[in-house]
Amino acid sequence: MNTATAAPPRPRGGLLGQRDFRLLWAGETMSRFGSNITGVAMPLAAVVSLDASTFWVSALAAAAWLPWLLVGLPAGAWVDRLPRRPLMLVCNLGSLVLLASVPAAAWLDVLTMTQLMVVALLTGLANVFFSIAYRVYLPSVVRREDLAEANAKLQGSESAAQLAGLGGGGMLAGLFGAVSGLLVDAGTFLASTLCLLGIRSTEPRPEAPAVPRPLRQEVRDGLHYTLRDPYLRVLTAYGTVTNLLLTGYQALLTVFLVRDLGVGASAVGWLLAGASVGGLLGAVVAGSLSRRFGSARGMLLCKFATAPFGLLVPLAEPGWRVVLLALGGAVLALGVVSANVIQGTFRQQYCPPHLLGRITASMSVANFGAIPVGSLLGGILGSALGVRPALWMLTGGLAVSSALLLAGPLRARRDLPIEPPLPEGELRCSASPPARTSPGAERDASDGGPRRHPSGRGR
Repeated sequence: MNTATAAPPRPRGGLLGQRDFRLLWAGETMSRFGSNITGVAMPLAAVVSLDASTFWVSALAAAAWLPWLLVGLPAGAWVDRLPRRPLMLVCNLGSLVLLASVPAAAWLDVLTMTQLMVVALLTGLANVFFSIAYRVYLPSVVRREDLAEANAKLQGSESAAQLAGLGGGGMLAGLFGAVSGLLVDAGTFLASTLCLLGIRSTEPRPEAPAVPRPLRQEVRDGLHYTLRDPYLRVLTAYGTVTNLLLTGYQALLTVFLVRDLGVGASAVGWLLAGASVGGLLGAVVAGSLSRRFGSARGMLLCKFATAPFGLLVPLAEPGWRVVLLALGGAVLALGVVSANVIQGTFRQQYCPPHLLGRITASMSVANFGAIPVGSLLGGILGSALGVRPALWMLTGGLAVSSALLLAGPLRARRDLPIEPPLPEGELRCSASPPARTSPGAERDASDGGPRRHPSGRGR
């Protein structure tokens, strides 16, 4: 039996008039704000407080994403089995305690690189479960036809939180020391927890199959569906390659700004935050692009038109030309976020609800699993060739990576479908619930309205 339940009625004033969505939105925005402070504070703590090498700074960035490779696939199956909100609450509280331990250790003068690595690894583990559960939980809070608007609002506030968080992280580092930002992030996890506790909607209880099935088989179902579907397959491959290149260059930015361009700690965050302006704009224009050009063509336009601007990053020099780094990052973020809004809504509408957690995990393991590899790749290239030549290689790869999207059916379509192109019975496992009735027609995946760290950076 399908586990989806009737969506809550649309309130007056749209999603902004829906209390539960406001709480979910506010909690996620505050949490993103704190995470972006940590995105500046953690590498700065390694560089400034512990004098870490370029390789170890990149390894620290990789540690936060390594859990996607280790537990991402079974995490999707667990999320499909468990109530999502309690799981998200546990993840928030665990991250709060871990992050608060870093400033405590710094104040006691016992902070080490080992502790930073462990905290990054364990908070990354919590992030795996939270990120999957969050995407599966959203359709139970808002109506199906409101998913595009909800994703656009979440992406827009994420970019705004990134702008404020990265800038605030640099300012906090300059005023109070690099580790102070981690205490602020711990506080945002507390705020996010309180918002989740305030949601009144009753979450549909995941239904267990009539015959218990091994976890391995459930993981295989999600992988099988993702790999056989032509849309999900090409989007997963593209996301993996671009995340590898994006995080490779992003892992070098703090070192590039501090050691090559001579930028002070307080200014590092604001320059990194420049990319968030583009992300905020991307969330705003995604719906207009979908309506004007179609959701599939709009997504292709977002990627092809913005990826070459990454080549501005290695052109940055001390002085006024440092703004080229922020400009290049901003245009890249515009393309990433606007395409994420379209793609996130497509996935939530297109995938069978009972498989959504496992499909999300399958795609996320490939996409987010590339992040630690990309971070280490950036560190290795930066150590072997120098930071600037490594940036040229990585941003050059980004400039041509959009061609991967032409390998699938996207190039021939105006709009993304909301039902699989093959009969669902051929794609589902025998233990799955009955297939949904196909509407027999395609419609714009944005559905009259215009997604996500984990981010360019996901969380």
